[in-house]
Amino acid sequence: MADQATAVPLQSKDHKTLMDIIDKLRSKGINRYVNLPQIVVCGDQSSGKSSVLQAISGMSFPTKDSLCTRFATELILRHTDEHAEEKCHVSISPGEDRSAQERAQLEQFQYSEIPDNDNIGVLVDKAKEAMGVGIDRGRTFCQDVLRIELSGPTQPHLTIVDLPGLFRAGNKEQSAEDAAIMKNPRSIILAVVSAQSNFALQEVTQLAREIDVSGVRTLGLVTKPDTLDVGSTSERDYFELVQNKDVKFRLGWHVMRNRDFKTRDVTNDERDRAEAEFFAQGVWAGIPRLQKGAPSLRTRLSEVLRDQILDQLPDVLEEIRRGLDSCSDRLEKLGAARGTLVEQRKYLLSASHQFSNLITEAKDGFYQDKFFGNAREENGYRKRLRAVVQNTLTEFSHEMRINGQARIIVDRAPKGSSTQVSRADYLLEVKSLMRRTRGCELPGTYNPLIIGELFHEQCTPWRGQLEGFSSRIFEAVDFAVNAALTYIVDEDTKSRLWSELISDALDQLNGQLRIKVEEILRPHEDGHPITYNHYLTENVQKIHTPLNHRLEAIVKNMEADMEIVASSDAVDWMEAYYKVALKQVVDDFSKLAIEACLISELPKLFTPEIVFELDDDVVSRIAGESWEIADERKFLTEKMEILSSGMTELQRLGKHHQRITDTRGKRDDTPSAPPPLPLSDSNSASSRSELEVEENGVFGADEKESTGSIRTDTGVQDATERGPTACPSPTQSDFWAELKVARVPALVARPVEETRANREGFDWTEALEAPVKKHKKKKKGIVIPESSEGYSFE
Repeated sequence: MADQATAVPLQSKDHKTLMDIIDKLRSKGINRYVNLPQIVVCGDQSSGKSSVLQAISGMSFPTKDSLCTRFATELILRHTDEHAEEKCHVSISPGEDRSAQERAQLEQFQYSEIPDNDNIGVLVDKAKEAMGVGIDRGRTFCQDVLRIELSGPTQPHLTIVDLPGLFRAGNKEQSAEDAAIMKNPRSIILAVVSAQSNFALQEVTQLAREIDVSGVRTLGLVTKPDTLDVGSTSERDYFELVQNKDVKFRLGWHVMRNRDFKTRDVTNDERDRAEAEFFAQGVWAGIPRLQKGAPSLRTRLSEVLRDQILDQLPDVLEEIRRGLDSCSDRLEKLGAARGTLVEQRKYLLSASHQFSNLITEAKDGFYQDKFFGNAREENGYRKRLRAVVQNTLTEFSHEMRINGQARIIVDRAPKGSSTQVSRADYLLEVKSLMRRTRGCELPGTYNPLIIGELFHEQCTPWRGQLEGFSSRIFEAVDFAVNAALTYIVDEDTKSRLWSELISDALDQLNGQLRIKVEEILRPHEDGHPITYNHYLTENVQKIHTPLNHRLEAIVKNMEADMEIVASSDAVDWMEAYYKVALKQVVDDFSKLAIEACLISELPKLFTPEIVFELDDDVVSRIAGESWEIADERKFLTEKMEILSSGMTELQRLGKHHQRITDTRGKRDDTPSAPPPLPLSDSNSASSRSELEVEENGVFGADEKESTGSIRTDTGVQDATERGPTACPSPTQSDFWAELKVARVPALVARPVEETRANREGFDWTEALEAPVKKHKKKKKGIVIPESSEGYSFE
């Protein structure tokens, strides 16, 4: 294992809790459904990835130039106290493409002993054999994951995933899916670049820039810098690369010296000393200590992963919640397993009850169920059947009023119009018709039947209007019924239910609707006008008043024609009756046809009473589930169990997962880092910050005093007066990093000369875990800048 001198100073309880929970979720397979925060190590073949893992963990990995890992390796490192025993556990997590028998066999691969000489390569070879990987074994690369868990006092809190080495395109041992894990938007990409070749030509740099276009989640790592000639152009190029001047990443670059063939057997302590000596010379001496060397890489990766986990936890929780809702809705639609006749009938009874209630709500206009969705969207509107029917019938009434007449009688009609006719011309047409239908009436009078003939001609468009709007409303009904069934049952069951019951029932309703339309139209198209509505005479009187003046003008200029007078009177009565009949047909169509024959009957399409009366063979044909449905139910059940378990684990980070979501909202309104103020400005007002600490992490907010004291449940305690820290050598910068992730706007501190002794006296872990009460800040001190090095909490 790594020597004691390489211990990482930042190892908090909260840090370990975060890593353990994420690893536990990954081990349960939740990453198949939800992307988890992680660090993935990727690089070209022989880029030095194995040496990087060895330097980080202290364990020896296979480093042969001719060997490339053919499966992903998950390296889980956990820090323990200095008296704890070092432990190692190696297992295989089978891929999704494995059969049940293969999965059971691979899950038996378990090793819990530290191999001789810390050589993990022996176990890697055994895992390779167990997976059946190799050109001669039928598999070149596989989806299985080798899990290596190491714990000890020298290990950091870190989990990294080592991907199979990247080959040039066209190599038969490399599939197109090898780097798919890098596409996880929550993954931090550790792109390993070997200084032995031009970085621009290495596959990993091109792939990383294609996947992470903006470079926000990539950390570059240069290996083998000792192979560069001192003072060469290549050395200068890689030096500028590490300084983030060429290929720029938000997380920057790191450089590390690998073991070579001659030093492959040296101890970890010797390896670190040789690396430190190398970086203390030449151009590499100008690189900050935090950007070079294996020890600082451990700390840097640990902090980067911690920050990524805390930053992504709200989104992970939300994605899990959406997954649970989706599974729940789908399982509810599939219903319970229905292998027997009793289960099948019970399933249909439940579905019919839901259908009747849902259609009743749709026709009555109570849109409370989530089935109805958003009314602003087209589908949401069409599911609101009452709204669609009301709007369609309103349009029908308008159309009948505007376009229901075959001919519109006006004083002066435009030339060539097919629908408008002048009253004078129309009276001549009526006069001619009266002569053709003359009976025994006296001259100057007319046959009363002429009113019926004129009306039948005038209402000719009604049939087309009623049939057209009947079809439109029936289509709306068909859509609503189809949508309701889709919402309640699975597609297979809906198809069979539709063919066995719903389709015939809807056709029957449509037939009844057509019959009712015929009944409504028949007296208007065939019978003699009959009405006892007093509005008829009122309408005639309204028409006669202005017409009398016009007739007087006509009589003065022409010889008196009693036939014209009779024709005018007949037209007046026809128009008056048309208005009465129009109102009647609009109401009859809406009430007697649409509502009574169609809409009110919809809840009866599929009811529990109908299910009770179905024959057993019909029930089996409708509700009997296929093997595809059974497999889907099994898959959804397993997925829901995994997601539910993951939700429970994540909720351990707070009393309730909603707190995490709330913190994310507060974070959006708060700068991610406090702006530093001048040291001389002792009176500058510090912004109000809030910090609220849960049992296992920082997820809330409350106020903190400017003195740097933190109030616990027992009172205010000064940071410098606390007992020894619970963690090995924590630093204030670590505490600041924890608070920075929690998006605390500002803290107040003072610059001091004391460094380690004063810092080690501050128990920041206790501060994180203790409930913090509200305090008012004083206007003294300064705001801690991005890094708190050189400052001590008062």
